[in-house]
Amino acid sequence: MTRQWRIWLGGALLVVGFMGHFLAARAIGGSYIAFRDHIFGFFLILVVTGGIIALLGWRFWKGRPDITVLIIGVIQALFGIYIYIERFHIA
Repeated sequence: MTRQWRIWLGGALLVVGFMGHFLAARAIGGSYIAFRDHIFGFFLILVVTGGIIALLGWRFWKGRPDITVLIIGVIQALFGIYIYIERFHIA
């Protein structure tokens, strides 16, 4: 049961990260370009950090995809929250 819990938590944190990008794009005007760039940024960060974490998971915690999904979710949530907060610094 705890493995399922970690996967669900990781998925929820991925949604938090996505919403940070989405709300930041909406807050700076909500134009097509803003949404395109923020959503592209989310997936770029997901591919890069996900690949690195998947390789580390393959090496250090093989057979534990729940840990991998949780760590990817935490990193995405941190990036998403940071992006959302940084939108206040646009001049």
